[in-house]
Amino acid sequence: MKVGLDVMGGDRAPDATVKGAILAHKAIKEHGSIALIGDEKIIRNKLQELKVDENDFDIVHSEETIQMGENPTKAYKLKTTSSINVGFQLLKSGEIDAFASAGNSGAMLVGSMYSVKAVEGIARPATAGVFPRQDGGNNIFLDVGTNVDTKPEHLFQFAILGNLYAHHVFHVEAPRVGLLNIGEEKEKGNFATKAAYPMLENSKTFNFIGNIEGRDLLRDKADVIVCDGFTGNVVLKQTEAFFRMITKRGLTDDYLERFNYENYGGTPVLGVNAPVILGHGISNDVAIKNMLIHAMEVWQANLPTKIRTSVLKNFQNG
Repeated sequence: MKVGLDVMGGDRAPDATVKGAILAHKAIKEHGSIALIGDEKIIRNKLQELKVDENDFDIVHSEETIQMGENPTKAYKLKTTSSINVGFQLLKSGEIDAFASAGNSGAMLVGSMYSVKAVEGIARPATAGVFPRQDGGNNIFLDVGTNVDTKPEHLFQFAILGNLYAHHVFHVEAPRVGLLNIGEEKEKGNFATKAAYPMLENSKTFNFIGNIEGRDLLRDKADVIVCDGFTGNVVLKQTEAFFRMITKRGLTDDYLERFNYENYGGTPVLGVNAPVILGHGISNDVAIKNMLIHAMEVWQANLPTKIRTSVLKNFQNG
């Protein structure tokens, strides 16, 4: 397989992106290759500076860069030769199998919808976070910011997406799916959670275990936790801030180190027709490496196809 990397994307690009690609190449070269997408001169100069054979990579030139602060839709439409735009052109044509970027996440989401598009039947693609549990496992948490306003049916679809992600990529045999709420009772919550509860409870697609409270996010109570993107983004960023605070205070150990975003690299846009991976804007070379490795894992799991199959079955049963 071949994964495309937006070399120009991210606060530390192109230094961190090229270095991360070099690290990833060493890890995946037996199973796949990497296409570096960006300013060709910059890429070749960086590889030469790092004394790396440029033949280890495919280099695809792009003229422009979508900056972090730009309007995603406007920039994607106007900057047709940007590294993000070129990456999606390659993904749509099948010249790469997955596309990853630590750049403008909004533009990446727009590109996903314009190029490879959402899986038919998925109203709102979502992104997920990974919360480490003390028992060594992980909790998949979604949505983490793609959809700030959600309807009950969107929460139901997030449960489908999270269940498939946990099962096929993280190899959880029968993921337990919970709904983030302010209490365990099914009557608790706002309009969306109360209306979503019976949809989740009656589904035969996944193992719904009921409401999950905030104190259960890091416990072995569920494998997939569903919420709206506004809440999910607040929780995710609070967790990142807490990790930075305890690290500065020197209060770290093996478990706490698992909160480091570098370990996960990025998250797929769940619900689109090809593997698209979003990385953190501040990604360093280690995070870029892990983002590219995760892109390969999502591709190897054939996740978009499994999502299409599951959604089709839900339509047929509905």
